[in-house]
Amino acid sequence: MAEPTKDELLARIAELEKQAGAKRSGRMEFKVSEKGGVSVYGLAVFPVTLYYEQWTRLLDSVDALRSFLKKTKAG
Repeated sequence: MAEPTKDELLARIAELEKQAGAKRSGRMEFKVSEKGGVSVYGLAVFPVTLYYEQWTRLLDSVDALRSFLKKTKAG
């Protein structure tokens, strides 16, 4: 296997810096896995991954979740 060229290494560094910048910006990104799970990146260190049916159940419960969060908010 050949060693990468300087230009290839610089391009890879630029790509990684761009990815790291997006993660630090707090911006959320969504990706679909090979198995069909939808992952949300940018909420925490690790992605949150649920399947379609789980996301729809969660989204259908948004009002109840917001109410629960308000009632249980610390401080």
